[in-house]
Amino acid sequence: MIQDEGDKERMSGESPMEARGPLLPLTEVKEQSQRPKVVVHSAVYVTAWIACSSGTILYNKWLLDTLGFRFPIVLTTWHMFFATVMTQLLAHTTTLLDSRHSLKMNKEVYIRAIFPIGFFFSLSLIFGNKAYLYLSVAFIQMLKATNPVVVLVITWSLKIKPFDAKTLFNVSFIVLGVIIASFGEIKFVLAGFLCQVAATGFEATRLVLIEKLLSSFKMDPIVSMYYYAPICTLMNLAASMWFEVPDMSMNDIWKVGVPNLVANAMVAFLLNVSLVLLIGKTSSLVLTLCGVLKDILLVAASILIWGTPVTPTQFFGYTIALSGLVYYKLGGEQLKQQIAGASRWWAEMGMQRPRLRQGLIFLGIFLCLIILVGGVGPRFVETTPAKTEKGWLRSVLGSVGV
Repeated sequence: MIQDEGDKERMSGESPMEARGPLLPLTEVKEQSQRPKVVVHSAVYVTAWIACSSGTILYNKWLLDTLGFRFPIVLTTWHMFFATVMTQLLAHTTTLLDSRHSLKMNKEVYIRAIFPIGFFFSLSLIFGNKAYLYLSVAFIQMLKATNPVVVLVITWSLKIKPFDAKTLFNVSFIVLGVIIASFGEIKFVLAGFLCQVAATGFEATRLVLIEKLLSSFKMDPIVSMYYYAPICTLMNLAASMWFEVPDMSMNDIWKVGVPNLVANAMVAFLLNVSLVLLIGKTSSLVLTLCGVLKDILLVAASILIWGTPVTPTQFFGYTIALSGLVYYKLGGEQLKQQIAGASRWWAEMGMQRPRLRQGLIFLGIFLCLIILVGGVGPRFVETTPAKTEKGWLRSVLGSVGV
């Protein structure tokens, strides 16, 4: 919540008149002039985070696949370089990164912790972007549901946390759902699947290393980027010079357009800024549910923009995975309480704000129609691959419009 608090100001009076008698000691009067507080609702921060997170994923897919800029390592290097420049500018011109001054960061900590974490961060970004060359956004989001499971397995392997059979049983539903969704994938590409599995493993390793090596360092996402971005830029640059730059030409950049690349990097950077603004504004429950909503919206967007076919088997498997994810993060008791609270909130909204409730119902029906009709529909028109490949939105607006 952003608040502008009025500072205490000393109000100077008029010049004192000449004293006609002995002066008594006067107490200085201080008045407070408070500026009106600007309150931003938490829904604004949540919406900004969902927009930036979804926008980054869709934008990357569009650049790498639709526009044909098939250089994921170069794109990741550009993102990290842009983040390095922006964090340095913010550090010297704003107070957004002032919390870094309280960190006891030195050369030893940087080499022992920041370097290995940055290494796995780079690998997760590279393989994650490379997966977009082969797989749909919808299927990638389904595979990403296994992230907390992989984190849990690694923490058990490194003995950071003791093994818990009950927790293993709970997360098994996530794995089961993703397996079912994978079997239902029509355009399954093994190379893309392995890239996303590798990205998930590297990202989980990064999160575990942060917990193990930097647990005493309280860093928000943008301060973390301040330290990680430079080393990630150098690592990715070395990898791109070896694997991708020899096959590139300036025509590849001109074809995509420099403004597109700048806008793409800006959206990716704003994702970290939105996370900083979101921290502390909402509960873990809201973040979990918003994450699920974001994944559903991405699946719908993938269907709408690229005409991604999604089978009933995938719907069934992904529903199991998301349900297991929510149950694992919240627990049974808290989930029951929140469901009861949500029911009361829904009933109150119907009485106090009926139009808003009707709008939410309409939005839910619209998303369901997009997913059901748009996702399942393309399976039955495989004889016209051109329309299926372009997707509904592109067929309506034309290739230039998209």
